[in-house]
Amino acid sequence: MADAPTTLVILGASGDLTRRLLLPGLGTLLAAEPGRRVRVVGADRVELGQDDWQGKVREAFAEAELDQEVARPVVEDSRYLQTDLLQEDQLRALLAEVGAPAVLYFALPPAVTVQVCALLEKIRVPVGTRLALEKPFGNDLTTARELNRQLLRVVPENDIFRIDHFLGVNTILNLIGIRFANRLLQPIWTRDHIEKVEIVYDESLALEGRAGYYDRAGALLDMIQSHLLEILAFFAMEAPATMAAEEVRSLKAQVLRSVHPWGHDPAHASRRARYTAGSIEGRQVPDYAAEEGVDATRHTETLAELVVQLDNARWAGVPFVLRSGKALGSPRKEVVVTFRPPSHVPVGLEDTRDPDTLVLELKPGAVTVGLSMNAEGNPFELEQKELHAELGKPRMLPYGEVLGAILDGDPLLTIRGDEAEELWRIVEPVLAAWRAHEVPLQEYAAGSAGPDGWGRVPRR
Repeated sequence: MADAPTTLVILGASGDLTRRLLLPGLGTLLAAEPGRRVRVVGADRVELGQDDWQGKVREAFAEAELDQEVARPVVEDSRYLQTDLLQEDQLRALLAEVGAPAVLYFALPPAVTVQVCALLEKIRVPVGTRLALEKPFGNDLTTARELNRQLLRVVPENDIFRIDHFLGVNTILNLIGIRFANRLLQPIWTRDHIEKVEIVYDESLALEGRAGYYDRAGALLDMIQSHLLEILAFFAMEAPATMAAEEVRSLKAQVLRSVHPWGHDPAHASRRARYTAGSIEGRQVPDYAAEEGVDATRHTETLAELVVQLDNARWAGVPFVLRSGKALGSPRKEVVVTFRPPSHVPVGLEDTRDPDTLVLELKPGAVTVGLSMNAEGNPFELEQKELHAELGKPRMLPYGEVLGAILDGDPLLTIRGDEAEELWRIVEPVLAAWRAHEVPLQEYAAGSAGPDGWGRVPRR
């Protein structure tokens, strides 16, 4: 950690992201690492007094339960600079005011981010300036490539931090240890022993007032295109020699280059659905199409499933089922590994045929291993027994982990440019099939488990 303070400049600081995620995340980072030196500067076109800004920072730190003695100097040193970020002279003045080293965090709509980056190219930022961007990284493969070219005209790739806060989730970080530090699992993490992998993030939450973003994205882009494919990359990558960012991200990109819809048939490999009115835990949920801000003619899906294959030696023939949805009655946030049956079960043992499994719960963090064992009362019958372990509690919020890495200049927990492009390359054929109405938009009642028949791997 550097001795000199790093300035975190939040562009678009008046928005919801800053108050709800960035500042509380920073608070938990400072609570875990009280010796860290950071200066917080907010910038936006909205008029906001210094007392109001510092009050916002103070409230967020209190929410993160940050000790007042640690919080006070950071709050008192924080500043708000009213800036129209699309005006070159004002943006230039902002950079001169904050000095270096600085992290420019784009808490802005994607279209505005692109325009600001074009201005930064003209202004020429100080050496060592880092850019941090929220998804989506472009609107398709073409715009993702254009955005990457624009960013590289401002700073080098290792100073670009494309944010996926899922990579700061404690369980995802634990996946690395489970995979590469266990003699029992390391040799069986292949197609020879694993039959199927499911990466599921089903939520009971409905739209919750996010129509402005969600109705243009849907479940496929909101969750599968970025978060779940990144989890897949960590799950399936080859063993790194070190945890150096460049090595790990290169191995993840190698995995993503091998990913294709199952059978190379995007229509056959994908499903989509939208929730109708229903009830979740006694709470009435309206039909998605009737929610405020929703354009029903967009046919936005609230539940998506995509089966992919990895065209490489380790995983050839193993289906990876990626699924995420909203307003579901039984939340599931987990990675489920189904192992192949043993090559032979001794004659005389009554095999239940239930497969052995490993379940990695994403929230809350836990690992459950299901193994075939002798049944109680009859040692010649087999049944499944579960071995369960709770994972260590996270030391900070996911945004705290991500911000800490950015402030340290370590891009390990962020997405490299070629990864971002591969994520688009994987889903674009699926989106094209959906737009061509090759995949029907099914329906499910809010509070249900979703449409029947999902989760099965389609025949090639």
